[in-house]
Amino acid sequence: MSGTVGYHAGLAAEDIVANDYAKRDHVVAARRWRGQSGEIDLIARDGETVVFVEVKKSRSFANAAARLGRRQMERIVASAAEFLADEPRGQLTDVRFDLAIVDGVGGLNVIENAFMEV
Repeated sequence: MSGTVGYHAGLAAEDIVANDYAKRDHVVAARRWRGQSGEIDLIARDGETVVFVEVKKSRSFANAAARLGRRQMERIVASAAEFLADEPRGQLTDVRFDLAIVDGVGGLNVIENAFMEV
C-alpha cells in the first residue's frame, strides 16, 4: 500500500473499530491519543475499565495480528501509563489491552486482553 492509501485504509479501519466499541456500549474516550512514548489508536471506557486498543489492518486477520510486535506492545503500555496519570485512580485504574484486527474486506475481530504489561 502506498503511504496515502495506507493512511486512509488505517483511518477506515479505526472507524470500523470505534463504531464496534460504541455499539458494545463502550465510550470512546480518545482516538489517536499521543503521549511522549507514542500513539494509541483508540482508548475506550468499559464501565470503570480503560481499554487501550491497537488497530491493525491487513488482507487477512492472521497477517494483521502478526503485525503487532513486542516493541510496539511495550510502547503501547508506556503510553497507557502516561494516559493513566490523568485518571482519578492513576496507575490503579483497571485496564485492558485489546487488539482489533481488520481484514481486507472490512471484517473485524477483536481480541480482548490480547497482551498484558510486557
